[in-house]
Formats: sequence, structure tokens, C-alpha cells
Amino acid sequence: MNTTPAEGLTLAKEVIAQSAQVAEGVELIICPPFTHLAEAAKAVSGSRIRLGAQNCAMWAEGAYTGEVSAHMLSSIGVEYVILGHSERREHFAEYSAVLLKKIQQALSKGLKPILCCGERLDEREAEQHLDIVDGQIDSIIRKLSAEQMQQLLVAYEPVWAIGTGRTATAQQAQEMHAHIRAVVAKRFGALQAEEISILYGGSCKPSNAAELFAQPDVDGGLIGGASLKAADFIAIAQAFGA
Repeated sequence: MNTTPAEGLTLAKEVIAQSAQVAEGVELIICPPFTHLAEAAKAVSGSRIRLGAQNCAMWAEGAYTGEVSAHMLSSIGVEYVILGHSERREHFAEYSAVLLKKIQQALSKGLKPILCCGERLDEREAEQHLDIVDGQIDSIIRKLSAEQMQQLLVAYEPVWAIGTGRTATAQQAQEMHAHIRAVVAKRFGALQAEEISILYGGSCKPSNAAELFAQPDVDGGLIGGASLKAADFIAIAQAFGA
């Protein structure tokens, strides 16, 4: 929840202008607030930048004042939607039953969900982190078909590393990403697990991006605060494959 529409549009245009500095094989997605999406869609049209939203409703339409449906998003050119972000889980009690409905809505309208998962500090210190994330992922994907899984991305957020200045080590990130891939493999097989993109979303910044992205199971980043500066966002993207 940052920037006015005008500020957000300026930021999007800066990212577009600097995107040529990023290797062609790297996919770039921006996910501005709802108020910015229509203008952002116009701005990214014809560029390499893909557009995502930060959330969507679990209903198709109806008397749900304040909600934004997957169909509304897809109709203006949105291609991705972040679902289950740790802040949504914490502040709005969005857990598996709600997230499953949102994911199904997104998929039904051709959106690609970015499903977030991750553990709190107390859960990691109690060595429950693998079990927590296992449950968050499996409770959703067990309800999806193999075809639906092909449209899904996963983002791992160590909640204890978001906005705290702390970052999971590259080894901690790799351990969890490998675990998530194993959870997918158990349900859908090794080939599907290999193809799914698993992003790291815990205070990734230019100074640590290359080390994180060098891990074999880290396929990209879900960038938070660093995405508010185009130069930082581009620097992180440049680190992928560096």
C-alpha cells in the first residue's frame, strides 16, 4: 500500500525504461495497488513487463462491497495475482479455505496465481518451519488439477525476514525451496515440480540477490520494499543468472 496512482505510474515507467538492462530470459512482473492497475496496464502494453495484482476476491461477482474480482482484473490486462501474502494471512485471516476459492477464481479467469507461504519466527525457532509450509502448500494443491498447477507460482516468504532487515541465508532459502518442490513432486510428480517457479520473498535486495538466485531451487524473487525504487528492482533482476 504505497504510492499514489501518479507516483506508481512514474515508477512503472521507470521500470519499463530500464528493463532493457535485464537479460531477455528474465521475466519482469509489476504488481501495483488496484487504483493503479488500469493506467499501469496502458503503460506496460507493448513492453516486456507483465502486470499483476496484489489480491482478488474469492467470489465471481455480487454484493461484496469493496472487493475486486478476478474477472475485473483480467478484463484490464492483468495476468498475475498475488494470493496468500503473509500480510493478508496475518491482518485479514486469509487461510487455506479462502485462498483456495481465490485461486480457483483466478484460474477460471486466466490469471496466474502467485501463492505465498512462509513461517513466523517462533515457528522457525521451534523447528516447525518445514511442516508449516508443507501444510500451507499441500492444503491448496491437493485441490488443483495438474493443468491448474501449470499456471501456479509459489513464493516463499520467511515472515521473520519481511521488513525486519533480517534475511534468510541462501542456505535457508534453498532448503525451503527444495522442500516446496518436494511437496509438489509428491503430489504431481518430479516433472511438474521441476517446472514450477518458486520465488523468494524475504527482504531480497541488490546486495543479496545474486547469492539467493544462485541457489538451484530459487527461481526468482517476490520483491517488497526494494521494488519501490526502479534502480533497485532492476539491479535485483540483473542479479538473476549473473
